[in-house]
Amino acid sequence: HHADATSGANLDKMVKTAVDTSATSSGFASSIPRSSTAGSVSVSNMSGLAEARGTVLGMSLDKMLTTKDNNNNNNGNDQVDPQGYLTSLSSIPIATMTEVGDIHKARLLLKSVIQTNPQHGAGWIAASRVEEAAGKVQQARKLIQEGCAACPDNEDVWLEAARLHPVEVSKTILATAVRRMPQSVQIFLKAADLEQSDDKKKLVLRKALEAIPTSVTLWKAAIELEDAEDARILLSVAVDKVPTSVEMWLALARLESYGNAKKVLNKARKKLPAERAIWIAAAKLEESQNKDAVVDQIILKAVQSLEKHDAVISRVHWLKEAEAAEAAGAPLTSSAIVKHTIDLGVDLEDRQRTWLDDCNSALGRGAVATARAIMAQSLTAFPSKKALWLQAVDMERKHGSVSSLDEVLAAASERLPRAEIFWLVRAKEKWLAGSIEESRNVLTQAFAANPDSEAVWLAAVKLEWETGEYDRARVLLQRARERAPTGRVYMKSALLERELKEFDTALKLIEEGIGKFPKYEKLYMMGGQICGDDLKLEQRARDFFQRGLKVCSSCEVLWILASRLEERYTSVVKARSIFDLSRLKNPKNPELWVQAIRLERRSKNEKLAVTLMAKAIQECPNSGLLRAEAIISAPRTEQKSKCAEAIKRCPDDPVVITAVATLFATERKYEKARKWLERSVALNPDIGDSWARFYAFELAYGTVEQQDGVKNRCIQADPKHGSVWSSISKAMDNRKKSVEEILKLVAQRIGAKF
Repeated sequence: HHADATSGANLDKMVKTAVDTSATSSGFASSIPRSSTAGSVSVSNMSGLAEARGTVLGMSLDKMLTTKDNNNNNNGNDQVDPQGYLTSLSSIPIATMTEVGDIHKARLLLKSVIQTNPQHGAGWIAASRVEEAAGKVQQARKLIQEGCAACPDNEDVWLEAARLHPVEVSKTILATAVRRMPQSVQIFLKAADLEQSDDKKKLVLRKALEAIPTSVTLWKAAIELEDAEDARILLSVAVDKVPTSVEMWLALARLESYGNAKKVLNKARKKLPAERAIWIAAAKLEESQNKDAVVDQIILKAVQSLEKHDAVISRVHWLKEAEAAEAAGAPLTSSAIVKHTIDLGVDLEDRQRTWLDDCNSALGRGAVATARAIMAQSLTAFPSKKALWLQAVDMERKHGSVSSLDEVLAAASERLPRAEIFWLVRAKEKWLAGSIEESRNVLTQAFAANPDSEAVWLAAVKLEWETGEYDRARVLLQRARERAPTGRVYMKSALLERELKEFDTALKLIEEGIGKFPKYEKLYMMGGQICGDDLKLEQRARDFFQRGLKVCSSCEVLWILASRLEERYTSVVKARSIFDLSRLKNPKNPELWVQAIRLERRSKNEKLAVTLMAKAIQECPNSGLLRAEAIISAPRTEQKSKCAEAIKRCPDDPVVITAVATLFATERKYEKARKWLERSVALNPDIGDSWARFYAFELAYGTVEQQDGVKNRCIQADPKHGSVWSSISKAMDNRKKSVEEILKLVAQRIGAKF
């Protein structure tokens, strides 16, 4: 029943379309006597069954006749194979009474349509398709032939007749149609399509072009059948016949040599001065011959010509053309388009913001040359905007080459000589590339522009220090202490001497620095570390820390170092008292609480550690550091509840996220752990401890590819913070180690947790 309903619906739709369009075209609807329609559908059961049987027999005979016609075309055999006929009968679907009734109703309606308005082609087509759907192909052919006679100027009727007949008959029909409608492109195309060989197709299409020389569709069909040389000849004729076809001009230019292509495009520009595609093609042609200056002139003339002929093209469309030119391998054309159109329709006060959005959008689509051109125009308009130069540097670092990055840095340094960052980055890039002498020259220029800059002095020191030129580094530090003295300069001076084991000189420099910069806490830290770690002078180290805490009581690192000194040399009680005092001086400091808790755990005083944790959480309920410590140190049964509370309080804290990931890993939920570790490093890629935990996890449970992926991303992020990371990276023995080496050392230390 479902199939019956579908069949009926299709017929109803076909008939309704034909009737509606007929009524529209003729001005009145066909009137069918109500009684006759009702009588044809509302038959008695017996008469309906007889009619259905007759219809099935008719359909079977029509099928047989179709088979016979095909056989006649092949071998002229008119006889019917009884056995084959019976076999074919079994495969024919038997029409139900509903289908028969629908077909009968459709016939009556369409008969009324074509009788009422015989010049309406859609009615004839619908009537023939009803017969085709009923399996009566011969009746369908007869009807459509009558339609051709009644509607000799209807293209669709002729094409339908060609479709319904065998190929040879179709050719005859289309030949008649061409004589009747010599301007019909579709009839010529159908006639060409019926031919089997390319030569005959060409012949038909050339006759078509003689009749309709201005048809772009026919020219395209004819050109597609030719080889390159013949296509060029045909195109040269086509552009004369259809001078408004941009596609033809461009196709001809592509097939010509440079000189001829130039002539073709010049002719095209004269014929179509307001068509931007011609101008852009000319610019690409010149770019292919390395004529950079000509490219810029052509695009400029293009914009002027389009304005002259009132062909208004928005800036967005021009930028799309620029990206398309870049994708086609013409970056200079892209740049020229941007140069001459980027400010179209943009208010002066909106230029920087709009152009920056355009640049980012182009980068997002992979159009680097277009983005670079937009940035260049932005920098030309706003040469003193430091933020723009920084974005240009970042773009070249990500998408450019070493030379392009150096060019941008050189331009930025020249335009903003007092901006130290560009000098320093350029010097570092030269150093990383192995050009030590060039790096020195850049820093020399930076000194000339910024004689009192601490950053430039220390960059020069670092260059000599890292390359083993310690005497040069000493001389530079001495000059820096004279010309740009700061606490950091003294600290670096002492650090160099400490590395060279010149501890007395280092302490002398520290004392000198403290005398000039008494509130610079790192001098006290280094003095205490040299005395406590290197010289084993407990009391002198204690003196440095105590002096520092008097003037820098808010420095948590000084309190931690002082406590560790007492823990090592005296007792845990003394170390604990220092933390108690530190929390009085610095309430609500999570770092001091965590260090105090860890002190108790190191001394096996678990109960006091738990008590301190409770107090710490009460005082700093939203501290991710404390929440993470609570998760890691809690008993197994309490860890999940601690995780839930931590996530509720600190949903985006990377330390908490890392602690939760650690818990998942211990429960063997490796995919979950990996996702949380990914989130942790994404939230703050500067925390080295997160990277180390991620790397340790992959070492334990990941593939080599996953391990290398984390390692490479960490190297790129170049983290600087994290309690374990800082303690290892700042150790004197590890100062010259790379990020990769530090990552492995930190991962090795914390790897046992996985």
